[in-house]
Amino acid sequence: MNASNSTNPELENKELFKSGHTACAGCGVSVGLRHILRAAGPDTIVVNATGCVEIFTSAYPRSAWSVPYIHCLFENTAPVAAGVVETLRAQGNDHTKVIVIAGDGASYDIGFGHLSGMLERGHDALYISYDNEAYMNTGVQRSGATPWKANTTTSQVGSVFKGKMQYKKPLTEIVAAHSIPYAATSTSAHYIDLQNKVKKALSIKGPKFLNVLMTCVPGWGTEPSLSMQYLKDAVDTHVWPVYEIENGFLKMNLKPEKKPVETYLKGQKRFKHLTPEDIAQIQKMVDEKWDSLLWKEKCDQERLAALKK
Repeated sequence: MNASNSTNPELENKELFKSGHTACAGCGVSVGLRHILRAAGPDTIVVNATGCVEIFTSAYPRSAWSVPYIHCLFENTAPVAAGVVETLRAQGNDHTKVIVIAGDGASYDIGFGHLSGMLERGHDALYISYDNEAYMNTGVQRSGATPWKANTTTSQVGSVFKGKMQYKKPLTEIVAAHSIPYAATSTSAHYIDLQNKVKKALSIKGPKFLNVLMTCVPGWGTEPSLSMQYLKDAVDTHVWPVYEIENGFLKMNLKPEKKPVETYLKGQKRFKHLTPEDIAQIQKMVDEKWDSLLWKEKCDQERLAALKK
């Protein structure tokens, strides 16, 4: 897979996510949506959970969507998408693509059971989790995607607790454990990687999942002009590994030379309270996770090679 950010002529002139919406300046989600729809094309139906995207794209009487768009509750995007898929197929429509767009609150937490059900039943839909690591639309409350020690309005820094005390839920691995044909990670900043993964996922029959890291300027406490840089830093520090799991076989798509995690953490207000000991612990966790993924990739690729003989 070409993960570089060079121009791809096939993906030019497909602006199906329109400007003029009300997202915050520097919103990483709006950037990601633009590239997702450019890759998906016009023959697409979007099912969107309550959250930031619904608020800044669909305030009546305006819409940023140039494809059919369905807004539904926080928890039920997956079953709504499943219903759309099965209705289309019953009508003999085997070509229109169905994509779920749901935040980490809807994906990691409130809609997690429904997502699992959609995967287990095998519906031919692509579920995209836009992970900005908290319930940003309702006031920056912690979610299952919020990193350890991050400061949110419900995991505050005080004299006893110093931010969220639980670790981020490994949603992509949990989803892949459903034995679906395709699960992957990406970011809004690595847009060719993101576009290619959307196109690849949509070429595969059955349930697919993308987990995409996307900056939230007010929630992360970052400068709007640095939104894409923070996503690049997340990948370059190995905080957010970019990989795909196809039919159970893991492949790392990007293996950047590792930068220290402090490169990513510094400048984010949600992490400004971290001590040197905290940063060292985060570095240790990141290194262990990265080594684990590399080991799994090696085992999977060896197993895949043996099966092809």
